[in-house]
Amino acid sequence: MKVEIDDRSGFCFGVQNAVEIAEKALEDGTKVYSLGPIVHNDMEVRRLADMGLVSIDYDGFRNLKNCKVLIRAHGEPPETYRIAKKNNIEIIEATCPIVKKLQAKIKQTHKKSLKDGSQIVIFGKPKHAEVVGLLGQINNEGIIVANTFDLSGIDFRKPVALFAQTTMSISDYIALTELIKAKYEETCIDNPETMLKVNNTICRQVSGREPYLKDFARNHDVVIFVSGNESSNGKMLYQVCKSVNTDTHFVAGEEDIDARWFKDKNTVGICGATSTPKWLIERIKDACLLSPVFFVEKR
Repeated sequence: MKVEIDDRSGFCFGVQNAVEIAEKALEDGTKVYSLGPIVHNDMEVRRLADMGLVSIDYDGFRNLKNCKVLIRAHGEPPETYRIAKKNNIEIIEATCPIVKKLQAKIKQTHKKSLKDGSQIVIFGKPKHAEVVGLLGQINNEGIIVANTFDLSGIDFRKPVALFAQTTMSISDYIALTELIKAKYEETCIDNPETMLKVNNTICRQVSGREPYLKDFARNHDVVIFVSGNESSNGKMLYQVCKSVNTDTHFVAGEEDIDARWFKDKNTVGICGATSTPKWLIERIKDACLLSPVFFVEKR
């Protein structure tokens, strides 16, 4: 039995950047708060908590004063910064640069929409931190589409400016785009192609993993996908692997591994989400290597 780690798996740039900023802020022993878990991976959150990073919710944030609060990679709405200024909170900025760019773009588009009557539509998870931050840029006046099954919030008599949460599936985004185009054609509006403006806002580092992971999953008998249970990106990429290899298994830690998965198999591939730390992926590999069920030839 051979075990291989996907060398492209692990933190994306935005998450890695946020973690490094947090580690640096904690070096002098000062208490630092994180507005929400810094990453959707419980084991990494616990590691940073041991270093002194304290995760808080929005109610807790509103009651803080004269302290340091880290803004995680997902970004925040303007209201968060207003509260920080009012309460003399020092913001440690760790918003992903790609999310920052998206926030600026959607804000600019919203200003134009007030003149041309177009709708801001965001393909994303309702209540996801990034989506909350995006909505905050436009006074919560956007339309959220969580999947391709429900377009009821869109008025197909008006133009649409379409955006996507940066970690959504590129294939699902393309499918949504085609569905919206078809809806416009059904309304018999003249020049329907002019009614939809698609903004390519899915992170390339995320979208580039989809075809690569499909190849990786195809090339192994068993795939172990490592991710936190709350990770939107993890759920999406797990399904990408599962779509081409039904022997794909989702694990959050070593305790989730079932030795029966490896019976009569020759190769095991281990990969993970953009919110999964490399050290955890390596730990999962070590757990496999220590399993008494099979002999593993090291790569």
